Amino acid sequence: MMTSTQARSLGWAAVLGACFAALVVLSFKVHAVRSEVLLAERQLIALQRETILLETEFQTRASQRQLAEWNAVEFGYAAPRAGQFLDGERQLASLGEVRGPDAPSPIRLASADAAEAGAADAPMRSPVSGAKVAVGGAAAQRDAGSVFADAFGDFLIEASPIRPARAETPARAAKAAAKGSAE
Repeated sequence: MMTSTQARSLGWAAVLGACFAALVVLSFKVHAVRSEVLLAERQLIALQRETILLETEFQTRASQRQLAEWNAVEFGYAAPRAGQFLDGERQLASLGEVRGPDAPSPIRLASADAAEAGAADAPMRSPVSGAKVAVGGAAAQRDAGSVFADAFGDFLIEASPIRPARAETPARAAKAAAKGSAE
């Protein structure tokens, strides 16, 4: 027979065992949730990297005009023609032969004549194809620079904490002087 003290201690031992079992089960659940959170964070980082890659790709494809200008001026790439493909290994091997006496001279760095270097309106030529390339002139760049200077001056005027002092760009001062003399 069991006494009440032994029954009580056996009951406490059973409660303590049940609490320990619940603690083990709970720790396994916490570890499983923590693993799922880490996996979700890794997937989130991978998706952010993919998003950055896609944004870069989108920005690159959005600048097709710039890429076309670079291609026309610097690279001279064109779609391959049928005559550019090789028929087999023999034709590929024939490309590696030593240059003969009638072979064209190797490609060298481009240089400009002194007369062409001084001419501001001389057209640019592609180093690959030799075709003339139309690119915006220096006057267009100066106009863009003055437009930027005016816009930046307006921004500085608006952002300035000192209101009585009015900062003006030289172009704006000339406009104001011309407007004042016209009135």
